[in-house]
Amino acid sequence: MDAKNIIQHLDEKKPEGVENESVEQLAFADRILLNKTDVVKDEMTLTSIEKRIRSINKLAPIFRTKHSTIDPKHLINIGSFDLKRTLEMDPEFLDTDAEHEHDNSVSSTSCKFHGDLNVNKLQDWIRVLIQTKSNDLFRYKGVLSVKGMDKKFVFQGVHMLFSGGFSDDVAKWQKDEKRECRFVFIGRNIDKKALEKGFMDCKTPDKLRFKIGDLVS
Repeated sequence: MDAKNIIQHLDEKKPEGVENESVEQLAFADRILLNKTDVVKDEMTLTSIEKRIRSINKLAPIFRTKHSTIDPKHLINIGSFDLKRTLEMDPEFLDTDAEHEHDNSVSSTSCKFHGDLNVNKLQDWIRVLIQTKSNDLFRYKGVLSVKGMDKKFVFQGVHMLFSGGFSDDVAKWQKDEKRECRFVFIGRNIDKKALEKGFMDCKTPDKLRFKIGDLVS
């Protein structure tokens, strides 16, 4: 759970008969990672969020995390699926004829191209998206090849929170590896064609406008 934005998603009003995916996923969770607790630094706010989580799921342990870091022992080999509890939350769980209607306005899109990207154009484009579409951008991330750089550029964001850069933990492009850029966007009422075009517009041209060493005034 994204501590910064989870309440917004839990409170989101859906049309009659349409499931709220955030509430549904939280209700069925066996472990809850309350992530980005470094962003929400107020203890009272975090306690309030945990209280809201407990109103939906009373049994799953909650772990406060930063950058989703947690000891794997808390996540694997826990044997926690309980059919009785699941049926209490969803009596139709075993009914194959029952249908869950989900919000069709939520979708994802992805794009990739071979070659390099102008990271300055990317950041300008993301800045505009954040200013105009942040409420509808649930999650976005990418791995990029930046012109003249050996390291891979990794970016990710949730709503208005965006981060990206060359980290020491990020692998370098290998000499025999084909350099490429790719992204994934998940959100509500997203314009897939516009996102793909915005991403492609950040691509560096195959040929430079000027020769290396030319004086440009």
